[in-house]
Amino acid sequence: QVHFVESGGGLVQPGESLNLSCAATESISKVLNMGWYRQAPGKQRELVANIIGANTYYHPSLKGRATISRNIAKNTVNLQMNNLQPDDTGDYYCGRVGAPNSWGQGTHITVSS
Repeated sequence: QVHFVESGGGLVQPGESLNLSCAATESISKVLNMGWYRQAPGKQRELVANIIGANTYYHPSLKGRATISRNIAKNTVNLQMNNLQPDDTGDYYCGRVGAPNSWGQGTHITVSS
């Protein structure tokens, strides 16, 4: 089963930006729907952005502040997040949408002044 390695998180102040990267351990060229998930402290993991072909979808909390993209040749999926806010704090994972995932370690974001 394909695995994902996430990176790019960190400790930032409100208003700053981060670019999260996800690398798949094997080809995901045939995976139609890829997404980024967030698990905030004490909460369940939720889908916050996904990409299907040229179409992208965002959680209302991220709309206008994030851009998801994928590079099929490199088997990567990125999430550019701008104007980060404390509510964005959490662990971020990438994975397939609508299919089981073998979750990676994720990458952690803390937004705090």
